[in-house]
Amino acid sequence: MPEIRRVAILDDYQRVAHRYADWNTLPGGARLTVFTEHLGGPEEVVAALEPFDVVVAMRERTAFPAEVLDRLPNLRLLVTTGPVNAAIDVAAAARRGIVVSGTGAAGLTATAELTWGLIHSLARSLPAEDRGLRDRAWQHTVGRDLYGARLGVIGLGRVGSRVARVGLAFGMDVVAWSAHLDAERATAMGVTAVGKRELLATSDVVTLHVQLSPRTVGLIGRDELALMRPDALLVNTSRAPLVDEEALLAALRAGTLGGAALDVHSSQPLPAESPWYDAPRTVLTPHLGYVTAGTYEIFYRDALEDVLAYAAGEPIRVIAR
Repeated sequence: MPEIRRVAILDDYQRVAHRYADWNTLPGGARLTVFTEHLGGPEEVVAALEPFDVVVAMRERTAFPAEVLDRLPNLRLLVTTGPVNAAIDVAAAARRGIVVSGTGAAGLTATAELTWGLIHSLARSLPAEDRGLRDRAWQHTVGRDLYGARLGVIGLGRVGSRVARVGLAFGMDVVAWSAHLDAERATAMGVTAVGKRELLATSDVVTLHVQLSPRTVGLIGRDELALMRPDALLVNTSRAPLVDEEALLAALRAGTLGGAALDVHSSQPLPAESPWYDAPRTVLTPHLGYVTAGTYEIFYRDALEDVLAYAAGEPIRVIAR
């Protein structure tokens, strides 16, 4: 059976890894290190992780491309929370004999719930009103009604469907589009299937819920933003590359878009020099979509199970391509 000597848990920003799993059950002699700050780029990742034979990564916070994996000679098990991880080159790991294991899926309901938190925050200017009240200012914005407004859902999958149902409960006119939308399923939900241009041009709120792929990179670019109403709101809790960030920032600064709420960003954590800190009419959150107690319970519990199974010579939930 393989001997486990050093285990690393990455990107435990909230310092909760020990709360959601009993890491004291690691095989005797195994030394655990928890990194609570982001390691940074490839050079920093290699320098920090070179001694470890097991690494537990939280989603896609730290990338493991081939050029990083090739420089981690001691790594034998790489665990990712979630069943897949686009930031890990699984093929390169296999070539090096590194086992990649995943965990159970979670966060679908959590992401849908956060989406509605962001929609309300934009529509009712909640962050601005909170700051104003603390500065002793009383009511300086006028909120927007959601009842009767049009909600445009791009991607009517597991998360998008949940978001759409809440919109219907609020009395919104819900429309949806995606490249492979099932129009009959949408109709059965009470959602109207429309074309992409119509959705963008007529929706009061547009929310993105599609998977990132080469086909969906830049799904919302300069031309798409130009179609949207000048008072429309854009919400992205999926993946940052779905939206051309430069084009979005330009539209916000020019006043040709009503506002945007972003939970995902091209660089995470946001660098100190990011222009988004000063972006007008925005609500920004640090990729909180899946960050809930229920999700972490599944992620850390399963990650520990993966490590113990590997140590017993019987890897589980192995990800292969």
